[in-house]
Amino acid sequence: MASGPTMTAPICLVENQEEQLTVNQKALQILEKISQPVVVVAIAGLYRTGKSYLMNRLAGQNHGFQLGSTVRCETRGIWMWCVSHPIKPNHTLVLLDTEGLGDMEKGDPKNDSWIFALTVLLSSILIYNSMGTINHLALEQLHFITELTELIRIKSSSSSDGTLEDSVEFVSFFPDFIWTVRDFMLEMKINDSPITEDEYLEDALKLIPGTNRQIHNSNMPRECIRLFFPKRKCFVFDRPTSDKYMLFHIDNVPEEHLDSNFRMQSKNFCSYIFAHGRPKTLREGIIVTGNRLGTLVVTYVNAIRRGMVPCLENAVITLAQSENSAAVQKAASHYSEQMAQRVSLPTDTLQELLDVHAACEQEAVAIFMEHSFKDDKREFQQKLMEAIEKKKEEFLLQNEEASVKYCQAILDKLSKALMENISAGIYSVPGGHELYKEAKNKVEWNYNLVLRKGVKANDILQHFQQSQMAIEESILQGDRALTSGQKALAAEQLKKEAAEKEQQMLRQKQQEQLQKLEVQEKSFKEHMVQLREKMKREREDLLREQERILEHKLKVQQELLNEGFKKKSEKMCTEIQQLRKEITANKTYSFGSRIFDTIGSFLSVDVPSPGCCDYLGSFVALCKF
Repeated sequence: MASGPTMTAPICLVENQEEQLTVNQKALQILEKISQPVVVVAIAGLYRTGKSYLMNRLAGQNHGFQLGSTVRCETRGIWMWCVSHPIKPNHTLVLLDTEGLGDMEKGDPKNDSWIFALTVLLSSILIYNSMGTINHLALEQLHFITELTELIRIKSSSSSDGTLEDSVEFVSFFPDFIWTVRDFMLEMKINDSPITEDEYLEDALKLIPGTNRQIHNSNMPRECIRLFFPKRKCFVFDRPTSDKYMLFHIDNVPEEHLDSNFRMQSKNFCSYIFAHGRPKTLREGIIVTGNRLGTLVVTYVNAIRRGMVPCLENAVITLAQSENSAAVQKAASHYSEQMAQRVSLPTDTLQELLDVHAACEQEAVAIFMEHSFKDDKREFQQKLMEAIEKKKEEFLLQNEEASVKYCQAILDKLSKALMENISAGIYSVPGGHELYKEAKNKVEWNYNLVLRKGVKANDILQHFQQSQMAIEESILQGDRALTSGQKALAAEQLKKEAAEKEQQMLRQKQQEQLQKLEVQEKSFKEHMVQLREKMKREREDLLREQERILEHKLKVQQELLNEGFKKKSEKMCTEIQQLRKEITANKTYSFGSRIFDTIGSFLSVDVPSPGCCDYLGSFVALCKF
């Protein structure tokens, strides 16, 4: 079962000391234990605007994130509080409280920009908290959002020059955007007509006509919010209380003493977050768990510390390397555990063991497919095939060893009297050969009556028979009750029986080889069937993502046209046409070429050589889409 959080108080996730960002290892250890999907809600905004108090309410607590009643900024870096999601089972709510932006005591203003960029990269819901109203000043204070094009890259090979047009794909992985306005005192109307909070936000985000530099700077935050965040929401809050002393000690104020409007607004805010907050998702539908979030934090912070721009593609590659290695281990361990539980050694036949192997491998491959992603070269899937093949061979060997040990013990017990009689010379008398044959046949008869001797039953019996041939030949030649002719016939019969048994053993080994070849073929097919299904799901996820981006671009384009920005609207046509081509190409995409690329690497896993061409040919037919 997926594990959840046990935190009772927040902990610093990203420390910010002397303008240097570092990741707190204790916080990482907490995230590593969370295998559930995480809904990451982060809050940003100017310092001393009550961000921490809102986050405590999301945690269902008055205390937690540190509040302050002075003009000094209390929160430094990014603080984390992981709690069980209140309405989504098997999900974890990760609350991130960030240090206040715009603190005059900071030496490097760039530090604020990195904190904001990290917050955007890590969250699935970004809350921007401000005071009073959404006006020109409030939007200008949100200049950090215009710097994201310079602080975040999507692809490592990108030649982006930091313009909006180069970063339109931000929408594919940016969080939902919520603007919370605190101490709101205005009447919610435009031209005497009542409006909703969301309409208030959208009206504030309309571009200002004009081309001068000041208007351009004012429009940039508006344009970035509209372009990067297709899903936007606004909440306005009255003051929690009109009592100044209570405001200074708001974390100690009982719920019933808070302003009734604030309580209702706060309740609506929390309910919306809980109901509409989605698990953090990367491009192509990769769901972020707690341990994955920890990897992302380390990757992004390390890039910033090296003076580099955090790159989503590099972060996903780093995450995939770690996750895919873990997926191989998880799948291989499941195979080993299930084989050990389901197989009682020795198995009666080889096929019995191979059938259990096939079932366990199917489950293991499904586990790998569930937990792996971005294994484009299928190197990790090949590692899993090799690991399972190796473990299967180990079980085959253990099965043979168990059968040998069991069968040898049975034969030793059954042949004890026979061997003692041979040593005592009981059969060195006239007619002794017939007596010996009866005793030996009885041993073989009783041996054959024993059930579930395993795959080496015939081998051990043949070895026993071969060990007796010289003894029988000696007894035969010394039996004075037989003529020389009878002895010659009996000796010939002995050789004939030995040759027949040897042929029988050869046929058995050939049959076992064919069984192993058949299970190899089934194994290969199972890997590829599940691979094709995974690739189909990945393509469907990609199509949904592209269609969502297209829908958003068309909406923004129409809004710009309606607002009189014809040139900006026309500028988006090329991007829209290119995206439509990509969607069309993905809809007509065939899996054949990608799967064929993987066949060569997969065939490097050792398989029995007989019939290999038929084996590959049958699979090529399977791969056709």
